[in-house]
Amino acid sequence: MAVLMETSLGDLEIDLYTEECPQESMNFLKLCKCKYYNFSLFHRVVRNFVAQTGDPTGRGQGGESIWGLISGSDFRFFRKNEENKFKHVKRGTLSFVNDGSNKHGSQFFITLAENIDSLDGKHSVFGEVAEESYTTLAKINTAICDEKNQPYQDIRIRHTIILDDPFPDPEGLPVPEQSPLPTKDQLETGLIGEDEAINEFEGMDEVEVEEIMRKREARGRAQVLEMVGDLPDADIKAPENVLFVCKLNPVTTDDDLRLIFSRFGKIISCEIIRDWKTQESLQYAFIEFDNKKSCEDAYLKMENVIIDDRRIHVDFSQSVSKLRDFRLPSGWKMATNSASGPASEEKKFELAFKEKQKLSSKYSQHNRSRHEKSHRKDNHSPRREESDSYRRRKRYHNDVNRDRHAHHKSFSRRSRSPVASKRYTDHRGEEYDKTHDKQCQKRKERRREERTDRY
Repeated sequence: MAVLMETSLGDLEIDLYTEECPQESMNFLKLCKCKYYNFSLFHRVVRNFVAQTGDPTGRGQGGESIWGLISGSDFRFFRKNEENKFKHVKRGTLSFVNDGSNKHGSQFFITLAENIDSLDGKHSVFGEVAEESYTTLAKINTAICDEKNQPYQDIRIRHTIILDDPFPDPEGLPVPEQSPLPTKDQLETGLIGEDEAINEFEGMDEVEVEEIMRKREARGRAQVLEMVGDLPDADIKAPENVLFVCKLNPVTTDDDLRLIFSRFGKIISCEIIRDWKTQESLQYAFIEFDNKKSCEDAYLKMENVIIDDRRIHVDFSQSVSKLRDFRLPSGWKMATNSASGPASEEKKFELAFKEKQKLSSKYSQHNRSRHEKSHRKDNHSPRREESDSYRRRKRYHNDVNRDRHAHHKSFSRRSRSPVASKRYTDHRGEEYDKTHDKQCQKRKERRREERTDRY
């Protein structure tokens, strides 16, 4: 570490490439020793790009090198070292700003991201910020700026401390005895002082403040839903012509709602949401009108209206599932009610067979053969229904298995006396063992007879 730079947002520990870049390192060290950078403003901060400073005037047009400070304006800049091959790979890289004619003065910038290739070869790298100071870089990176990329609240270099200087001081170096005070021009270059308290709600009443906070909370929740995959985009908005109706009677149908709400305008779709297995009503629905005005009229007049002995509740829909079928499996599509009539229950969720054929290349040959065997060759109709005899056999085997399970379970519930424990250990009882031995004996005799007949 060569220089410790104190800023209004924290300290920056800077390591210089004194051996690889001696000219640039000497210029920076001697300017720090002369307290030239004290109260310099970070006049340009581009998020995830660079933070530029080093101009005492704070406008981005001033500054001079240490040789110009000693010898006059004729030596204001020094020429860029073409042998400098360092690139802006790391975050926190320090580089002197090129004035357009391959010359440098006092202005430099710090990179706020990694691998900024657009700066390579144009500006001269001479050091880097230590990783311990990345927290301060993060604060600078998140500063709120105007259209000219100048932070609204001032970010200044308060002081510079040299910890290691391998270069001798040139003759005539103006080293002050103590840190100088800021000039009036330096303090007037900023927008909001670094010590000034910012009250963003100044001049607002409670209603306006509450509205702003509500919007911020909604924005935060939308970003969370986008991260977990419940929303395709945090900026997506629900349609303004869709009405949400809840607290419905389970007997209410789509046609009933369409008939009742049709007096407010043309209805594009009216759908009561149902359980996908039982097809029973979940007692809420979505009604889509052809315009926003009709939806607003229905919202104002249908609140707490009784339909089928139930007092309903209406609100504007916040659902975005119809804007993109991101919740449906691949190859499926949603069949909704249309103006021509309600969709049948069998087509609420239907498999797009043609789309599946297009995607068949993604499946293995084994899966495709199984899929083809599950359909008849003549018309691709589903398998035939189970016959009555097959059902009877299946029911009989289920009953037998159930009785066997109950029999074995009764043995496991017996008291664990010494005798009972022996019966339980030896194949669940003596009687069961004798039967089992007889069956094994008959099976052995049958196999012996078969082998005798074979040979």
